[in-house]
Amino acid sequence: MSNELGARKDSILEFFVQAANSYDFSLDISLNVNGAVISGTLISAKDYFETMSETFEDGNEIAQKISEQLAATGESFESNKGAEANFIHLKNTKVYCGDSKPTPSEGKLLWRGKLSDVDGFFLGRISDSAS
Repeated sequence: MSNELGARKDSILEFFVQAANSYDFSLDISLNVNGAVISGTLISAKDYFETMSETFEDGNEIAQKISEQLAATGESFESNKGAEANFIHLKNTKVYCGDSKPTPSEGKLLWRGKLSDVDGFFLGRISDSAS
């Protein structure tokens, strides 16, 4: 499985993403991407775009148009179940760049990245709690 640039995707990670996109499957996962660790919960592309849409829906006219477009994009993934996955989507994401403190350190964060840019992964999410 390679794209035009010759970058390869991990077939197991792609399988998890396809399960999320096709069967509303979610999984706590941490990714190694260009020296950073991205930790969160794997979600479907549809859920990602629906959640993004919700962040704009109460705004002005332009924000509402953006919300509608994001919602439509999410719906398009519903009809493409089983298609090749090129992006991975996470919620409740923390990004660690060589420090013990994540960026951002507070709030909920959606994250989208190219599968071909993931260097490695492990199952489970890094927890901020001391317990």
